Amino acid sequence: MSHRRAVFTMLLVTLMWSSAGVVTRHLQAARSFEVTFWRSAFTVIVLALLLPVLRGRAALARSLREGGATLWFSGACWCVMFTAFMIAITLTTVANVLVTMAIAPLLTALIARVALGHRLAARTWMAIGVAGVGIVWMYAREFSTAEPSHLLGTAVALAVPVAAAINWTLIQHTRHQADVDLLPAVPIGALLSALLTLPFALPFAASAHDLALLALLGVGQLAVPCLMSVAAARHLSAPEASLLALLEVVFGVAWAWLGAGEVPAAHVLGGGALVLVALAANEAIALRGVAR
Repeated sequence: MSHRRAVFTMLLVTLMWSSAGVVTRHLQAARSFEVTFWRSAFTVIVLALLLPVLRGRAALARSLREGGATLWFSGACWCVMFTAFMIAITLTTVANVLVTMAIAPLLTALIARVALGHRLAARTWMAIGVAGVGIVWMYAREFSTAEPSHLLGTAVALAVPVAAAINWTLIQHTRHQADVDLLPAVPIGALLSALLTLPFALPFAASAHDLALLALLGVGQLAVPCLMSVAAARHLSAPEASLLALLEVVFGVAWAWLGAGEVPAAHVLGGGALVLVALAANEAIALRGVAR
């Protein structure tokens, strides 16, 4: 995969990821841990059918057998991301969860710097800074008037960018190791998430309508885009992949606006514009350098 294709793949991934909030707002009876369980369970089912086709049964079995601690550590990161995100989004607003996740690029840059000795280009630091200003502009007012449940949801959501930053760095660390396949880490994470939340999800209350929506999330919002993100992240620096993933914030606000009637205020639109400008400038410079 070329750098340009990896960038466009990540853009598509963030668009698919960002649908979780608006879909969740249309659930009828399923709540919190049950929402997390069903989404993760459907993801496991889809990936159990999809990965043998993509990798071949023998290659997949070898990856699971030889992946070692790296594979399972990445799976644990996916588990934290899958679980914390859905629980948080049932406790607070879509915007609060997404803005909390937006600290991932800075965390990724710092972890990659410490763990991999990764030196960041000035343009990346500037993009992170400008995007950070945009995020603060977008949601500072919401945080200042937050209710206790919103604060709890935000605290739970903090686990997502921490796990994501570690996972992006881990994926980059293995990018030149042809014998390490981290795609199976995605179903491992989904399976761990389903097992972890099952006891708290009982008794089930989801309607047929809810199950259909959660199956949609399991396939189109989680299973497929997560596999795509792992493939694309091997051809991007960890901070760059994390920075591109920040677009989920902007897309998520747009989905909530169009699909759930959550009209963003002027400061949200202004902050979102800053995020888009920062990402566009960073990627334009990067793509120009690759083209040369």
